[in-house]
Amino acid sequence: YVKMVGGSFASHPKPQDAIIRLRNRKHISTKMLPKDWKRFDEWYNFKNLNPNVKLLATIDEKSYSGGKLGDYHPMVWYHEYDGGRALYTEFGHTEASYEDPDFIK
Repeated sequence: YVKMVGGSFASHPKPQDAIIRLRNRKHISTKMLPKDWKRFDEWYNFKNLNPNVKLLATIDEKSYSGGKLGDYHPMVWYHEYDGGRALYTEFGHTEASYEDPDFIK
């Protein structure tokens, strides 16, 4: 499961605002988003991260409290797996996310 998803949950602080840094704005899932995207959500800390995923977005740990991964804290990635493709996004823990036009796109 961890190989397919690309990492596993370790912990999370309380939901709060943070800045998401888009690392690839050419991908269909991120091309419409701002380079620095302020969002409110529950931010996961991960373990067992797959170093071979294609990174789309990270979180700026200086913009919120409780991050545990430092300068490399992936939030959205994708990769080939077992003959298919997997895309992971950490977003979507709040009802407000599903009313946000950027998130829905």
